[in-house]
Amino acid sequence: MPPVTKINIKPERETGPPVEPCTVVIFGGSGDLARRKLIPALYNLLLDGLLPSNYAVLGLGRKTMTDEEYRATLREGVVKFSRQALDEDKWGAFARHVFYVSGENENPATYSTLRSRAEEVERQLGLPGNRIFYLSIPPSSFTAVCEGLATAGMTSHSTSPAPYARIIVEKPVGHDLASAKDINSVTARVFDESQIFRIDHYLGKETVQNLMVVRFANIIFEPIWNHKYIDHVQITVSEAEGVGTRASYYEEAGALRDMVQNHILQLLCLVAMEPPYSLDPDVVRNAKMEVLRCLRPIVGKDVEKYTVRAQYAGGAVNGTAVPGYRRESGVKPNSTTETYVAIKCFVENWRWSGVPFYLRTGKALPHRASEVAVQFKEIPQILFNSNTQHPQPPNVLALRIQPEEGLSLRIVSRVPGTRAYTHPVEMNFEYAEVFGRPSPEAYERLLLDVMTGDASRFMRRDAVEASWAWITKILEGWQQQGSRWLPEYPAGTSGPVEADRLIQEDGRSWRTL
Repeated sequence: MPPVTKINIKPERETGPPVEPCTVVIFGGSGDLARRKLIPALYNLLLDGLLPSNYAVLGLGRKTMTDEEYRATLREGVVKFSRQALDEDKWGAFARHVFYVSGENENPATYSTLRSRAEEVERQLGLPGNRIFYLSIPPSSFTAVCEGLATAGMTSHSTSPAPYARIIVEKPVGHDLASAKDINSVTARVFDESQIFRIDHYLGKETVQNLMVVRFANIIFEPIWNHKYIDHVQITVSEAEGVGTRASYYEEAGALRDMVQNHILQLLCLVAMEPPYSLDPDVVRNAKMEVLRCLRPIVGKDVEKYTVRAQYAGGAVNGTAVPGYRRESGVKPNSTTETYVAIKCFVENWRWSGVPFYLRTGKALPHRASEVAVQFKEIPQILFNSNTQHPQPPNVLALRIQPEEGLSLRIVSRVPGTRAYTHPVEMNFEYAEVFGRPSPEAYERLLLDVMTGDASRFMRRDAVEASWAWITKILEGWQQQGSRWLPEYPAGTSGPVEADRLIQEDGRSWRTL
């Protein structure tokens, strides 16, 4: 087999329009997300030459620290979690733009202190006052932060181009439809919708971005991307770890809220959306919104028919013992929080009429893997498919989101020899192998998008509320069932038998990841 031809392409935006200088204010700046994801992402943007010519990073947290102590803490995070290795000179240059202020989100005095420090830093560095506020905090603090920023005069409900103010809201945006509307109303009192960036890191992953390119930049796919040729679609987000230290959060969330409402429904939208007429952010988001409007509601008896929920029992994942979910520290012994969910749903429009979408996600499964698999219909049972005892496997286009980003296309090929034997083969593409370097982390791409004001990879208010409206109906159906115990699956296995039955009743089966 000939070697893979590697393609050397400069980082995106390197020759594009410059990114305006700005100040990134991180609420929860001393927290885990800032240390593991946000600061490493900004540091990698610097290494790739994608940060603006001038910038500041201002962390706000409850801990009391000096700037130097904060920088030392973040350096440890970069050493451990950065996509690219630490370069002492580059880190030194980056760290000189990093500052810290301590304060409580709920204390009004915090915001006058924050404003004074931000203005001091901006004067020191010659920054124009463009500000990005990243809310890496629980949703319960959103109201206090938005009102505090408004009272301190740090932002305005305005789309004025200079200086700008933008806010990034981390998931979960709410716990159900009512709470999502409350959060959206709070942010809307202070910020215009064009200033609000609701972040879902899955939308920044390379393969997720490639979904639109595969569909709309390759003429071979779009003509057959419909109910005439596609049998069904499977979207899987598999996690190997259990709840671990996140039990208190997970008890309130569960798999449906934690994964399906945001990550999986956004993947479904990218698979099912109509071609947008441009890449303008609102044009793309309008196309995704139409998919959510066409999702058939799952209500009443259909909740039991089309959904499965379960919990992991004791077992082992990759040789490590995992206790059952109800035995995890912080979990109620009679908990009915689902750690696994499988759903069969339909997009009721002309393109997807009758095509089932099978969604599944779970914790304590055998592997960490995420995939979108489009399975095409079987060929007629003649010629090379005439043996009814051994039918030819159908064509499958699989887009791997993690851990190895790429895609594969399964086709049937003739086996070399004197007889007409056939066999399925995989045509594989991996980003790291072809392009010779790892893909940027999702947060790198998304933070850069906010700096440039590109909202196409972020959820709009109507989409958040539409997805919650669909999810809330399922939650209400589960509540009406009143189950005191959920089906179980041993940790380290692929899920409950009830999920297998869900798809096997249609004569189909889950893909093995």
